[in-house]
Amino acid sequence: MRQKSERLRDAADRTVKDIRRKTRKRYSSEDKIRIVLAGLRGEDSIAELCRQEGIAQSQYYSWSKEFMEAGRKRLTGDTAREANTGEVQDLRREAHDLKEVVAEQALELRLLKKACWGMGTTTNEISSV
Repeated sequence: MRQKSERLRDAADRTVKDIRRKTRKRYSSEDKIRIVLAGLRGEDSIAELCRQEGIAQSQYYSWSKEFMEAGRKRLTGDTAREANTGEVQDLRREAHDLKEVVAEQALELRLLKKACWGMGTTTNEISSV
């Protein structure tokens, strides 16, 4: 008998949870933004705002954090402008050319040092010139 009443209670609890889940208010992104901005204005306390809107304070802070992160990502995205394909190819070509120049100069420097070393000068004397 006891097991049957527990099963009925569990089934009733599940039914109540399902009803609550299906009838839970869903907030649009505009509503979330409106609520977060109202909290940032500071006209009412966060607790009062949450009471008025029927949300938990933790929900407000979660939305606020998401709002700030989205803003930060958007602002950093604006400063890091995406280059079009032509610009990228030009920059890669220029970088390649510069790397070749650096490699040639490094090789020339090494050859000069070896030549000076063969003449009896030290690398300290070459560096000071």
